[in-house]
Amino acid sequence: MPNDLKMLWATPLLRAEFPDYKAVNAELIPLFYKQKEASSSEPTVVYSSPDDLLQRYPNEAMQSLFGFISHSVFEIASKMNGHIWQQVAAKNLNMHVVGAWFQIQNSYGFHDIHSHGNCSWSGVYYVQIDDTETRQNHPQLGPNNGITRFYSPRFDLLGGAHMDMGNAYMQDSHIDMQPEEGSLIVFPSWLNHKAMPYDGQKDRIIISFNAQVHGEQGDKTMEYGF
Repeated sequence: MPNDLKMLWATPLLRAEFPDYKAVNAELIPLFYKQKEASSSEPTVVYSSPDDLLQRYPNEAMQSLFGFISHSVFEIASKMNGHIWQQVAAKNLNMHVVGAWFQIQNSYGFHDIHSHGNCSWSGVYYVQIDDTETRQNHPQLGPNNGITRFYSPRFDLLGGAHMDMGNAYMQDSHIDMQPEEGSLIVFPSWLNHKAMPYDGQKDRIIISFNAQVHGEQGDKTMEYGF
C-alpha cells in the first residue's frame, strides 16, 4: 500500500480584474476626494472613511463594482466550501457586505499589520495608484512601494524557531501583491496583511470590505458536540 501524503490547510487568495474599472473608478474618485475634504481639516498621509460606502453611495458605479466583488467572493468561498455546502444541502446562499470603506494614502503613509473581524472574507480593490514602472522606480521604496503584503499563517512560529533544511519551506513567510488599478484581492479575514509605505505622483486609493456568507436555513454545517 503506497504512503499517503496530505498537503493540509492551504491559504487561498483570489486576484481578479474588474473589466469596467476605468469608467467606475473615474466616477468614484471625485466622490472620495469630496468626502475626505469635507470630513478632514488636518492633513494626513492616510485617510480612512467610515465603513458605510454602500449606504452613502447607492449609485450605479458602486453597484456595478460590488456586483463584481460579490461574484468574486462566491468564487473563492465556493472553492473552499463547496464540498461542505453539498453535504449539508445548503440552499440560497447570500453574501452580506458588513462594512466597506476607502483609504487615500501618500507621502510614505502605510497601514500596519492587521487582520479583519466580524466576517469570513475580506478584500482590497485598487481604485487609483501610479503605474507599475513609475511606482517601482521610487528612489527609496523601490518595488515595495505601495504593495499589499500578506503574511503566512506560520509567521508567528518563526520567531526564535529552529531552522534547518528540513523546515526551509517555512521561511517563505509572505507574499507581495502588486497593486494595479482595477485589481481585486479577496482573502480570508483572519490573514494578517499590511499596506506597505507608498509615495507617488497619484494618491493610492483603495476600497476595502468585509463580507459574510449565510445560508437560508442558517449556518450550521455539523452537529454540536465534543
